[in-house]
Amino acid sequence: MLRRNVNRSINYILPSPIGGLNMRDSLDAMDDTDAIVMDNYYPSENSVCLRRGYKAYALQDEAVSVETLINFCNAQHRRLFAAADGKIIDVTSGSNDVQVDDLDSNVWQYVQFRDRLLLANGVDNPLSYYENGQGSYVWQETVLSGTNLEKSRLCKPIVSKQRVFYVEKNSLCYWYADGVGEVQGTLNRVDLSFLTSKGGYLAAIASWTLDGGQGIDDLTVFITSEGEVLVYSGSNPSDADDWKMRGKYFVSRPVGDNCVLQYQGDIVLICEEGYLPLSSVLKLAGSNVNSVAYSDKIRGLILSRIRNGKNLFGWQGIIYPRGGFALFNVPMGAQFEQHVINMSSGAWCRFVGINALCWCLFDGRLFFGSDSGVYLFDEGYSDDGMPIAGSVHQAYCALGSANFKKILMLNPRIKSNSVFALNIYTNMDFDDQDKKYVENIGTASGSKWNFSKWSSLAQPVGTKWGSFRTKIQSQWIGNNAVGFKVSVVFRTKTNGTAIEWYNTGLRFEQGEGVG
Repeated sequence: MLRRNVNRSINYILPSPIGGLNMRDSLDAMDDTDAIVMDNYYPSENSVCLRRGYKAYALQDEAVSVETLINFCNAQHRRLFAAADGKIIDVTSGSNDVQVDDLDSNVWQYVQFRDRLLLANGVDNPLSYYENGQGSYVWQETVLSGTNLEKSRLCKPIVSKQRVFYVEKNSLCYWYADGVGEVQGTLNRVDLSFLTSKGGYLAAIASWTLDGGQGIDDLTVFITSEGEVLVYSGSNPSDADDWKMRGKYFVSRPVGDNCVLQYQGDIVLICEEGYLPLSSVLKLAGSNVNSVAYSDKIRGLILSRIRNGKNLFGWQGIIYPRGGFALFNVPMGAQFEQHVINMSSGAWCRFVGINALCWCLFDGRLFFGSDSGVYLFDEGYSDDGMPIAGSVHQAYCALGSANFKKILMLNPRIKSNSVFALNIYTNMDFDDQDKKYVENIGTASGSKWNFSKWSSLAQPVGTKWGSFRTKIQSQWIGNNAVGFKVSVVFRTKTNGTAIEWYNTGLRFEQGEGVG
């Protein structure tokens, strides 16, 4: 006969899951501060915070899909443009000022060089935006020429070593400006098919700054659709003494038209392996050690998304300095999610409910384009007036004891700016229950939670949590669960509420002896 003798009540403080989302390790091997699910909650350095929301900014009345946002900035002139409905539209102040129309594509890549925007997309003729001799900012076709040049096939302009490069769409060829510093004029063509072994097409060109700035260590990197990476030093592809191949490497195949993100001199590649810093490829090239992606901890999530949506539109990475995170936009059929990493701690989470086709920084703020216009992100705590639903399932924890336990009460320490309904309970021993209510004991109320699922209500009910802007609230809540390992489930659905979760106190009894 099995007997467990309950001996005493024990208190345990479990930090909130600031280690972030973990979809790599088994449930039994995760750190206590990791999370099995972390949706719309962001792991900061000392707490887990509900993500901020967004509000409508421009083009909502036009009912158009914004597939590219374009930022122009110099000392005197700042503009935000949206590409939608075959037009380029100035939306700087939330307006609708058409700049260019009769375009065949809304998907553009661009670079700013010498106070001029250079745009190309492989379908339309390349465009420029600049200040003319009369002091007016204007759009025009970029004046380009070259032997057998088809301008409409140029795409993905970048600048490396003060020279403009373009990809020739659906080929292994690139074009480069004849002279350093030239923004238009003669282009020269280079065919990389003689140097590659896997075929495919040129997916991206990037400038790689090994010394963290503009200097002699700058390299130009060519990445093919099959994962071949050619690295060159020098600045002039026409000069064999200057332009030299530094190496040829193999990585996972890139994903999406915007497959590279440049950060602090490194290049992060969105590829079938995840979000991979190319510095790790060079460092480990020629060895038997596998390169490690930034996204290694959410590897399972990314692999599933790539398997089902590699060819979908919308893959993109962007750094948001004001928020302290990098965001990777991930298409999932008609929906989107964002994989978000705290750039300081390396902890991951997932944003959901943001159907963003593209992202752009403008004047330090983060904007996204969707199928219903342009939105300003990181603004308030609602999604354009709708509630934000957040869900966290913390990793399973033994609470410092291998013995059998009965969890009696929970005490989440939370700071908020207004009253909200909290749904918090425990799952035991790798179970995944979706509990409809728990007994609520504490200063807020003595009644049971509503018998409907929390997410099925326009105004979900749960533990009524008060507003404590300057201090952390502590409140014990009844719980009834037995097992060896416990996972705290923390769910909210709020409109206009800022929430920070610091830790959870647990009171439990443990059994001793088997006889």
